[in-house]
Amino acid sequence: MRIERDSLGEMQIPDDALYGAATARAIHNFQISNTPLCFAVIKSIARIKRAWAAIHVQFCAAGTQESIRFQAIAEAAAIVANGKYNDQFPVDVYQTGSGTSSNMNVNEVIARLAEAAAGLAVHPNDDVNRAQSSNDVFPSAIHLACLEALHGDLLPALRDLRESLNAKAQDFSDIVKTGRTHLQDAVPITLGQEFSGYAAQLARAEHTLLQASAGLCELPLGGTAVGTGMHAPAALVREVIAWLAQDYDLPLIEAPNHFEAQAARDALGIFSAALRGLGLALFKIANDIRWLASGPHCGLGEISLPATQPGSSIMPAKINPVQAEALMQVSARVLGNDSTIAFAVSAGNFELNTMMPLMGQCALESLSLLARGMESFNQNCVRGITANRERCREQALRSLSLVTAITPLVGYARAASLAKEAEQSGRSLRSLLENEAGVDPARLDAVLDIAAMTKRP
Repeated sequence: MRIERDSLGEMQIPDDALYGAATARAIHNFQISNTPLCFAVIKSIARIKRAWAAIHVQFCAAGTQESIRFQAIAEAAAIVANGKYNDQFPVDVYQTGSGTSSNMNVNEVIARLAEAAAGLAVHPNDDVNRAQSSNDVFPSAIHLACLEALHGDLLPALRDLRESLNAKAQDFSDIVKTGRTHLQDAVPITLGQEFSGYAAQLARAEHTLLQASAGLCELPLGGTAVGTGMHAPAALVREVIAWLAQDYDLPLIEAPNHFEAQAARDALGIFSAALRGLGLALFKIANDIRWLASGPHCGLGEISLPATQPGSSIMPAKINPVQAEALMQVSARVLGNDSTIAFAVSAGNFELNTMMPLMGQCALESLSLLARGMESFNQNCVRGITANRERCREQALRSLSLVTAITPLVGYARAASLAKEAEQSGRSLRSLLENEAGVDPARLDAVLDIAAMTKRP
């Protein structure tokens, strides 16, 4: 062990640890969940440190100690961002609400690496954290981590699933089945039309996510402690954000109002609500597909799902819709995370919200779960769905909701009585209508054409 000091006194630190006293104190103080802050946030903090150091180099005279020091900080930050020292960031997610402990954890590790590389003293606060505060760095890091996960993981998975659903919609475009409202038989629909609705839900969810993510592109960087920008020259801030915009290939801008950007986490709350919207859509899609495949002999049985694993420890040959069930659980978790984020957003006081580590953790967990959940559902379920064509047709023809098609011929009241008679007698609507006065047989054939019923006149 070695001894290091901070403003509160001495701390013992393992000899092989790259972090310093502030981190050691946080490890001691926050032994709560044994879950460290998501590395995606640590990575974004390191990339912010790299940007600041790289810009500081440009403002230093070449070859000076300041230039060498900031170059070493930039290089160390890049190494940290690449994940080489993940084990050096053990601070619990349940920590100081501004994320100061994790910001200092990154500062200390980068400082130690830079010091060794440059052969110069590098201070975690004075050098690595220069012109910054946890209060503007940490929320910026959450925004950047969420944007990276959105564009790198979530949207590609969403688009792949939507494409698979659209492909099934085309494959099933001529398969007529009974529609269902209130879980009761309704007028016919094609299986393709049903699947096109699922694909359209995902298109709407993607549109909403992109709209909601615009707020995350506004970075609080430069506001420092309370939004006034103390110690952060405007010229440097502009250059840092431009550097990050190029690094992330995103339309990042400085927040137009730093007091809103640091005091409130509304942008993250809006983005989380959009993630919840995707979760709701996926729950509906997965649950519908589960129902459509129910049975297979004593349920709806209109589609068949790929058999991916045995479904029961006691019932041989039983196959369950496991992928749909997994995605539904993902959706439930995302709804829970959104509730946590919404409450945390409301808990800001004056110039700072102090629930940020929890918000970041929940948002990034939702992003990851949704991306992985959609990938699994797509690859192991949707792509292998097959339609039971004859079962769909048989159930469509048995539906008494076909009586809706004859209301223009006989009127609503008579159609209702015919439906009742068909139910009680076991006879088909066609056989009853053939004896109906004034009904033309050719017209009846056209009216009871189930495929025609699925098309707008």
